[in-house]
Amino acid sequence: MKHIDLKGKWNLRQMGQEDYIPATVPGDNYSALLAAGRIPDPYYRKNELDVQWIKDFDWEYSRDFEVEEALIACKSVYLNADILDTFATIHINGKRVVATDNMFKRVRVEIGKYLQAGKNTIAIVFRSAGKEALKELSTMPYEVPYSGNNTVPYMNYIRKVQCHAGWDWGISLMVSGIYGDIFIHAVEQARIDYIYTEQRHEGKICKVCAIAELNAPAAGKIQTEFKFNGEVKIVKSNVKAGANTVKAEFEVKNPRLWWPVGAGEPFLYKLEVSTGDETLSREIGLRTIKVINEKDEHGISMTFRVNGVDIFCKGANWIPADAMPQRQTPKVYEDLIDSAAEVGMNMLRVWGGGQYEQEVFYELCDRKGIMVWQDMMFSCALYPSSEKFITNVKEELEYQIKRLRSHASMAIWCGDNECIGAVGWFSNNKDRTVRDRNLVNYDRLNRELDRAVKDYAPEFIFWPSSPCGGPGNFGDNWHDDSCGDMHYWEVWHGRKEIEAYFNVSPRFCSEFGFQSFPSREIFDIFATEADANVFSPIMEHHQKCGRGNGNIIAMFERYFRMPEGFDNFLYLSQVTQALAIKTGVEHWRRQMPVCMGTLYWQLNDNWPVASWASIEYGGKWKPLHYHARRFYAPAISSTFQKDNELEIWSVNDSREQLKFSVNIKVYDFSGKELEAMEFETSLAAGTTKKLKTLKLDALKFDKNTAFMLVNTTVNGKNTTLKHTNTHFFEKFKACELAEAKVNMTARESTNGLEVVLNTDHPAFFVFVEAIGIKGTFEDNSITLMPGETVLRFKAKQQVSLDEFSRALRVKHLRETY
Repeated sequence: MKHIDLKGKWNLRQMGQEDYIPATVPGDNYSALLAAGRIPDPYYRKNELDVQWIKDFDWEYSRDFEVEEALIACKSVYLNADILDTFATIHINGKRVVATDNMFKRVRVEIGKYLQAGKNTIAIVFRSAGKEALKELSTMPYEVPYSGNNTVPYMNYIRKVQCHAGWDWGISLMVSGIYGDIFIHAVEQARIDYIYTEQRHEGKICKVCAIAELNAPAAGKIQTEFKFNGEVKIVKSNVKAGANTVKAEFEVKNPRLWWPVGAGEPFLYKLEVSTGDETLSREIGLRTIKVINEKDEHGISMTFRVNGVDIFCKGANWIPADAMPQRQTPKVYEDLIDSAAEVGMNMLRVWGGGQYEQEVFYELCDRKGIMVWQDMMFSCALYPSSEKFITNVKEELEYQIKRLRSHASMAIWCGDNECIGAVGWFSNNKDRTVRDRNLVNYDRLNRELDRAVKDYAPEFIFWPSSPCGGPGNFGDNWHDDSCGDMHYWEVWHGRKEIEAYFNVSPRFCSEFGFQSFPSREIFDIFATEADANVFSPIMEHHQKCGRGNGNIIAMFERYFRMPEGFDNFLYLSQVTQALAIKTGVEHWRRQMPVCMGTLYWQLNDNWPVASWASIEYGGKWKPLHYHARRFYAPAISSTFQKDNELEIWSVNDSREQLKFSVNIKVYDFSGKELEAMEFETSLAAGTTKKLKTLKLDALKFDKNTAFMLVNTTVNGKNTTLKHTNTHFFEKFKACELAEAKVNMTARESTNGLEVVLNTDHPAFFVFVEAIGIKGTFEDNSITLMPGETVLRFKAKQQVSLDEFSRALRVKHLRETY
């Protein structure tokens, strides 16, 4: 046996203690301590504070394994550890093998001389990352400022997930552990370190160069087999001891291209590379992705061009899926990425305060057709530019860029999240030397990041920072909407009205968001009935943004009547969040092609908390995520009201010409029809059109007594869809909504479980929940009109009709006061 898988059961102890507990690998020390009953659930109430002692100690993972003589006799026997978090020292049979200081670098080290036939022991000691950060500080000639989002200082000095020390949505758990694959493997000729491709698209032919990087224990001859697109190519080569590169050329005629969600099929070819010792395979998408960053009449563009087609990017920002890495399972990844694809997202931004994600993340994005904006792991701080730090980062990037290079989903490499802004945040305006030092420090590191992309994946653009205007353009892209990508936070942090989204036309908005409280269902997993007040100590502990609760309630005051009762506070916060993001996205989609992308903050949570996420911890969709299914549809109609005018718009960002039938009706709040109009139009691919401008003072009703439904039917060669939108002429609090009585029943049909809804009067933001049952509705947070409406439920677990019926709850806006 030449392969020993080391995943599974290990032992864990606090250094200095002899008391071992069971631990699972892949896994982290907090998860092991929780499973062993040694700590309370960190996510419950304020238990986070009671588990902080763990970060101040060193921890050891250990286990035994059996080795056969034949394995030891091989020319190369190496240990592979995908992720060791972070300051780890590996011992085998009591002998020190290697020490690590960067969780973003894979460990591959020769261990043959440490092994013995029969029983062996491996022990990995993880030193306190917080204490190591302080040691690094002591070596620096001056202090490099760290992010105020962290509760552990100087996280910027170490190469560890920055949000492990907390963020303005995240718990502070300074985990350590072993993640990803860990195994021992033996080879005679060479191990395969990387495989990737280079593509040249020439008309109806794609030339694919498959590349394998091999590491040979000694000089000699080797035969490498490449399989791709039904062809097999054998490459015989002379290799030297150490690193070698082997290539094979393939030509694909009339290739099936990889396309993102909404633009076509994300087709993947299989590439397999074999030596006499190992076989590795990858799924390869044939496509071109270019970022167009050019001057135009509006400023400087930021457009993603896939296979020659300009794509409007629709998506969200991604953070680590759980604060305890053991829970970051393939099932969790699949559920979240499925949820993104199901609502029409074609891009996720892997945010720079988190982690380079596991392979399963990128593989799922490849298969689902979701492009990845990949930040490098630097966020909201300045970072050292010492020779030691930069060397460490260069090694990290060589591994990560080569690892991720050939994923079809990979669209852009970005240097950091908001670090160029940190140059100003941490500079003393009265002392120019501080700013100059910060700027030079930033530039030194950023140039190395740029060089790494050019060296290891030259087909990608390097985007220096998010936000920025593009390569060489480091303006104020929190406020300048004329170039590159923008982070627009005026509605949340600036506390402006939702209509402030109308004041900017970003070329690409890669961050904007609005918070909500968690749902009552999620609240119940971390709190008690005694905590059911938005300003209770527990609710405030599960709100990591300083002014968060106040911002949410301040927006209530502007748009809604004050809700009565705790549950209504939670529900209305989620309605407000959906309204805010819907307003921004729809407006910026109307600005296409000036604006060519919206990635709202954020897709997911890493623990139960008040946050900007559209998917709650555990996978439940908030109203925002259901609205995203509508506002991210490939063809939509929307409204824009300003002063005395109301504009009706249609948007087509599909790849084909579409026919739009737009039916508009105005109703009073009892459900009586007041006005009706219809429009027929045709929109070319990737275009928008203003269908009509209405003068509000010419309408024959009071604006606070009526609302408008915009129902759109869209048809094309490959597209058929229906889209609905609701427009209020006045703020909700100014309207006298009817006291609608909404009834629902559950039933089973050939389509599965369904909910039948009916109402006596129009009801708004009607939200149905199946408490305790994992699944999603085909639509939700809807405007419900009199008559029967059926919502199908896609269950993600076994559930009977009776269980489903008893779990159902429904809320709507008028019930909140």
